[in-house]
Amino acid sequence: MAQFPTAAAEVSPGWLETRLRAAGAMGAGHVVAASFVPIGTGQVGDTARFSLTYDRAGAGPQTIAAKFASADGTSRSTAAMFGLYAKEVHFYRELAPRIDVRTPHVYASELSPDGATFVLLFEDLGPAHGGNQLAGCSLDQARHAVIQAAALHAPTWGMDELGCAAWLQPVPGLVDRISALYPQAHAIFRERYDGVLPRALMAVCDALCENAAGYYRREPALRAVCHGDFRLDNMLFDACGGVDPIAVVDWQTAAWDCPIKDLAYFLGCGTGSTLRRAHEHDLIALYCAEMTRRGVPLTPGEIWNRYRLGALHGVSTAVFSSAFVVRTDRGDANFLSMARGACELALDHDSIGALEQLLHHSQARQI
Repeated sequence: MAQFPTAAAEVSPGWLETRLRAAGAMGAGHVVAASFVPIGTGQVGDTARFSLTYDRAGAGPQTIAAKFASADGTSRSTAAMFGLYAKEVHFYRELAPRIDVRTPHVYASELSPDGATFVLLFEDLGPAHGGNQLAGCSLDQARHAVIQAAALHAPTWGMDELGCAAWLQPVPGLVDRISALYPQAHAIFRERYDGVLPRALMAVCDALCENAAGYYRREPALRAVCHGDFRLDNMLFDACGGVDPIAVVDWQTAAWDCPIKDLAYFLGCGTGSTLRRAHEHDLIALYCAEMTRRGVPLTPGEIWNRYRLGALHGVSTAVFSSAFVVRTDRGDANFLSMARGACELALDHDSIGALEQLLHHSQARQI
C-alpha cells in the first residue's frame, strides 16, 4: 500500500503542510484547508490544482499543482509497462535542477516500488496559456519551444555517464515488446481513422508498420536526454502571468536517445504544417544556433537526415498511444492531429525512404 496520496481526493491539509515545510516553501503557520480542481489534458496522468487556506497570511503558496497516476486502469498499466511514472519522478529529482529548461519547482516526489503509482507536488505555473495541440501555435511560440529543446539537449549531449542512469534506461525487453505490439496498435489505429486520415498519409503509417521492428531496434549514434513527447499540450506559455515565456511539463517519456527527434516531433506534430512549411528551415537554423551558443556546434546540414527520421517518432507515437491509453473524444482528435502533421512532414521529406535506406545500408543501424 502506498504511503502517500495516490489521487487528489486523498490529499490532506496535514500532508501538504508537511511536504511544503520540508521543501522550505512554508513559514510559520498551518494549512487548515485545501480544495482542488482537475487541470490539464493528460491521458496517462491526472493533474490537479490545489487552493490552500492557512491560519495566517503569507504562510505559504496560495495554490500548488499535484500530479498522480491515471485513474484509468488501461492508461495506468501502459505507463507502468513503459516505466513512465518512474521517469518523471526521477527527472524532477535528478535532472531538472541541472538544466536551463523552465520546469515547475518540485516540493515533493513519491514513487511506489512497482512504479505504478506516484505523486509530484510542484509550484503552480499559472496564470498561463496551455499549449493546444489541436489549435497549433504562433511562430513566436514555436521559437520559444525550439530554444527550450536546445536548453535540454545541449547540457546533456553525449554525457554517457548520464545516459547510464537507471531511470533513463528502457524497461528490459521493452523494445521487443513494443515491436511485437506495434502491428496490433496499427490495426486499431487504421480501423479508427481509415477514411478520416487521407490515404497518402495512412500509407506512411502502413509503411512504418512494415518497418517497425527495424525502426525500434536502431541505435542512434548521437544521444542526449530527450523529452520524448515534446508537443504543445506539454507546454505552458506566458507562465506565472508572463514572467516566463514558456515552461515545459510532462516528463514521463524522457529518454536517452537522438535529440533531433524532439525537434522533428514538435515541428511535425505541434506547429501545423502551414506554419512548419513556411518557417521550417528558419526554426531548424534557430535550434542549431542555440545549440552552438550552448557549446554544441551544429548546422542544419549535419542534422538533416536525423530530422527526417525524427518525423517518424510522431507517427509511431500517435499510432501506439491511440491503442493503449484511455480513449476520449479529445484524445481521438489529438492523435489524428498528431498523425496528420507527422505524416505530412514525413511525406515532405521522404522519412520512410530515409528509414529504409538506413536499415538496408547500415549494419549497426546507427544514425
